[in-house]
Amino acid sequence: MKIEEMLQHAKEARELSYSPYSKYAVGAVIVTKDDKFFYGANIENAAYPSGICAERCALFHTYMHGYKKEDIVALCLVADSELFPYPCGACRQVIDELMPKDAKIIVGNLENKYMETSIRELLPYSFDSANLEK
Repeated sequence: MKIEEMLQHAKEARELSYSPYSKYAVGAVIVTKDDKFFYGANIENAAYPSGICAERCALFHTYMHGYKKEDIVALCLVADSELFPYPCGACRQVIDELMPKDAKIIVGNLENKYMETSIRELLPYSFDSANLEK
């Protein structure tokens, strides 16, 4: 899967954003091993905590179609910004649990500038199911 193709799909997902409050539209796409694309976009609400970020939207969309952690190869995020749209803390926690630790995470902008990372780099000391064991 070419990064340029992932960026294009994330841009298409971004067009579906509902972001009238922040004016910060973010698009995300999850890519699976069988080359399926699952879109997500940030959806805001006047009661701010009631919205959802693009990456969680895309991940939940993927799971609702029967895919699991081991089926995911990449997540790509795009926003119209010079700064890359890194996942927030809540999204990092969800990514850590629902995606493979070595899956690609691409963060980019509308000019096709991007950076590749992973959840290991974004959340090196994560809280996971092992922390719940006695």
